[in-house]
Amino acid sequence: MEMEKDQFKSEFSARLVNFSLEIIKLCRKIKKDNGLMLIADQLIRSGCSIGANVIEAKCSRSKKEYARYFSIALNSANETIYWLILVENSNRELSVFCKELRTGAQEIARILASSLITMKK
Repeated sequence: MEMEKDQFKSEFSARLVNFSLEIIKLCRKIKKDNGLMLIADQLIRSGCSIGANVIEAKCSRSKKEYARYFSIALNSANETIYWLILVENSNRELSVFCKELRTGAQEIARILASSLITMKK
């Protein structure tokens, strides 16, 4: 059981790194559209913040602090979903890529929310 938990954590961390890299790729494409440059900056901040806060949680000194980092990561995931929706609806060329990333962000948000529920029990 503990080994499965460790494997899940490792895979989840790798997934978050990959998600951040995909957000960076998207933002490079977005920056070609002057009207969306500010959104690209926000998207980088929120999209990369998810993984950063989950990694930061590993160094927590208490369960309360650990849960706080997960809560911040969940908020960042939800913010990322919002920015992706804006880009998706503003730029047809990027809409398919945005939909894929949005699905990934929603899955990550569900995992974080589930983890927070488990922590509170």
